[in-house]
Amino acid sequence: MTTAPATLVIGATGTTGSRTAAQLTAGGHRVRAASRRATPVDGTEHVPFDWYDPATHAAALDGVDRVYLIPPVGDSDPAATMLPFLRGARAAGVRRAVLLSSSAIPEGGPAVGKVHQALPGLFEQWAVLRPSWFMQNFTGTHAHALSIRDEGVIRTATGTGRVGFVDAEDIAAVAVRALTDEQAPDTDLVLTGPEALGHDDIATIITEVTGRRVVHHRLSYEEMRERLTTQVPVEFAAMLAGMDRAIAEGAEDRVTGTVHRLTGRPARTFRSLLERETRSPSS
Repeated sequence: MTTAPATLVIGATGTTGSRTAAQLTAGGHRVRAASRRATPVDGTEHVPFDWYDPATHAAALDGVDRVYLIPPVGDSDPAATMLPFLRGARAAGVRRAVLLSSSAIPEGGPAVGKVHQALPGLFEQWAVLRPSWFMQNFTGTHAHALSIRDEGVIRTATGTGRVGFVDAEDIAAVAVRALTDEQAPDTDLVLTGPEALGHDDIATIITEVTGRRVVHHRLSYEEMRERLTTQVPVEFAAMLAGMDRAIAEGAEDRVTGTVHRLTGRPARTFRSLLERETRSPSS
């Protein structure tokens, strides 16, 4: 009996990786869950993986024919690390690759945009997921979520700019379709929630749902950049602050129907996510 090829999920303990691995296993798919942490993901085969340790790459790719790619976090030039791995993946028999990018980064743009540009030339089947900002930034372990819990404050340089925030569960649902449908999308997919919200709106919704007052403090680009340099490398901090500035200028003020089109159900609203997580015993 031949073992069915597996899907390698890189970053399988992360926000979208964990959800993608869980949804794949729930659908009966064989999953190799790759991460630096030896944290098992139920129903998967755990494999150690570190982008910066090539010695972990071959074992992770053994028996794999498709891969979900989460770039190394905080790396302003992930292509230098990812492209050699992807060439090795193709040589090892990987036929389909699905890359997590961002709605803020176009093909050929900075950081993961260079990987996006290279992907179609590396794999016969591919997709690039370009989600808007995650709703879970306000409920998980992101800096926004921490400042909300600790201080009742959200700090951004987005001004009154609006964003089509998207639920990570919806991103994972699209990732599963891109990985498992008979025909790969072979394109990039901009993913948003059903409405565009400003950070003032986010603060209001959190206040209404949780009963705890939350406010949005508007910072300048320079103030945001300096604040971020205490958390991430300087180049990455400048890029993130620049994304906030782009939001202020309207770059993310859009919604798409991609989640509904690929999954068959509407994208979740931020209010419904917050109500769900507030009811959850683990929240």
